[in-house]
Parts: sequence; C-alpha cells; structure tokens
Amino acid sequence: MTTPEDLERAILGAVPGLTGEEISSRAGLTREQSQRLWRALGFPEAGGSAAFGTADEEALHRVASILEEGTVDFETVLRMTRALGQTMDRLAEWEVATMATALERTGGEEPRTEEALRLIRDIGPDFEALLAYVWRRHLVAAVARVESVEAADEQIAEATVGFADLVSFSALTNRLRDDEIGDLVEVFEGRSHDVVSRWRGRVVKTLGDSVLFIAPTPADAVEIAWDIVKVIGGDKRLPDVRVGLVTGSVVMRMGDVYGPAVNLAARLTGVARRNRVITDVHTASVLPADRFETRTLPARPVRGFGDLQPVAVRRSPP
Repeated sequence: MTTPEDLERAILGAVPGLTGEEISSRAGLTREQSQRLWRALGFPEAGGSAAFGTADEEALHRVASILEEGTVDFETVLRMTRALGQTMDRLAEWEVATMATALERTGGEEPRTEEALRLIRDIGPDFEALLAYVWRRHLVAAVARVESVEAADEQIAEATVGFADLVSFSALTNRLRDDEIGDLVEVFEGRSHDVVSRWRGRVVKTLGDSVLFIAPTPADAVEIAWDIVKVIGGDKRLPDVRVGLVTGSVVMRMGDVYGPAVNLAARLTGVARRNRVITDVHTASVLPADRFETRTLPARPVRGFGDLQPVAVRRSPP
C-alpha cells in the first residue's frame, strides 16, 4: 500500500532525514539565512527535526552559488524566493485540486494514494518541463513590459487597469453547493483570463468574485471589459458582471499593481449597472471617438475619492 512517505519520495526524490543545521552547513549558508529562505517560501519553522532532504540541500547549494557570483545580494534573493513561494503555493494547490477532481470523475478503483503516485510518475517529468517552459515565456513578456516603461522608476508606469466584479456573488453563493461555487469561480476566472490575453492584457490577480487586469491601452481595456460582459453577463448560468476602468500612475511590484488608479477602478464597479462598463473622465477623454461612445453621469460620492463624475462607455454601433 502506498504511504505518504512514498508520495514524498516520488515528488522530492528522498524522504527527509536532515536537520536545517546540517543542510545549512553543507551549503555554506548560516542557519539564519536558511531559516529566512524557508519562511520566504511560506513554510513553518522545522526546529531541530530532520525535516529536510537532498533536494532541500541542493536548493541551498544553488542559492549559495548565486550569492558567490556576487551579482545579487541576499536580500534580493530573499525577495525572489518569496515571490516564487507565493506563486508555487497557489500553483500546487490548484494542481492538486484539479487532479483530485479529475480522479473523482474517472471513478477509478485504485485507492486515492495509488492513483496519485501513478500520476506523479506518469506526468510529473513532463509537467516539470512545461513549468520551466511557461516560466521562460512569461519572463520574456515581463522583460518586454519593463523595457516599455518610460517613467524614471522602472516600477512606476502609466497604465489602464480594469476591475471586473460579479454582481451579488455573496448572495448567490449562499444558495449553491461548495462544488457549484468552485465551478462558477473557475468559469469566471478562466473566461476572463482568455479575454484579457486575447487583447494583449495581463491578469494581475483574481479574488474569486473579481478579476484585476491591466491593458496595453485604454482602448484595449474597453474591448476587454465589453468582451468580459459578453462572455460572462451574456451567459444565463452565470451572474451579471460590472467593470470599472481607470488610467493612471501605478506601482508595479512582485507581479502586482498598486495605486489610486487600481483603487478607483474597484470603486467604480459599485457605480456601474449590471453588465455595464464605467470609467473616469481622464480615461474617457483619450478613447478613440470613432470606436467608442461615452456618457458622463451625474457626480456622486466615491469612497476615498470624494465626488466624481463617472463615465459610461460602450462600443460604437457598427
């Protein structure tokens, strides 16, 4: 019978048998450095227990090699480790949940642990290779975005951000089963991601009932917004959706975006009617008049921004 140790060995290559002090010493790092890296990955302290294996030792050796080259300092490595840990934590949870659902649907007669071990052996190497490939493709895209930033600080840029929000999501989830809620969120996130990618945008993050995205131009943002309305609001099986768009200065850090433009885009979803797109006066003023129609709405209080005049925007009729 497959045991948890069998699964751990299949994934990591060995069952942990080393302490943190041992792998730190072998890699040439201090115990404090290895502890900070471990916490940055998102894992709890292991104390003096034998919680580490050869894969952990090899990872520390690689960190030590990077530091020896002198190109980046330890604090930079720590920030990169934290970003990697946060990303991989979500990816691992997503992958396990997806595969668990797939196993339930196939209804195999094998015990769950046996099926999991078989999957790890069958698709693990290919998935690991795909992981590296996807990372490289996204790295190329990220470098291109950095090179296109014209501000003095590479982390600050003028951008159009959008916030798509499902209407009455909380009330709806009270009437759905857990698996139905999960399916609804996955459909919303998946379809929104496809739309954003189609218009050369980027999904920054998803929050269950909302999606934050960034677009190359204000016009692209409007196209994204209305396509989201079309694929989400136009599906009777899904809730309606509202989208807020704002162009302004944003801070880009660790794959996320921050700033007043992001906050205002989220606030504007509360102003928008169902299956409508709302923007601010500045963004509306730079939209091509031959492609979009805008209508300035009466001023109203927007939390954190005072009284503002939102602008409804839609595509011009063909």
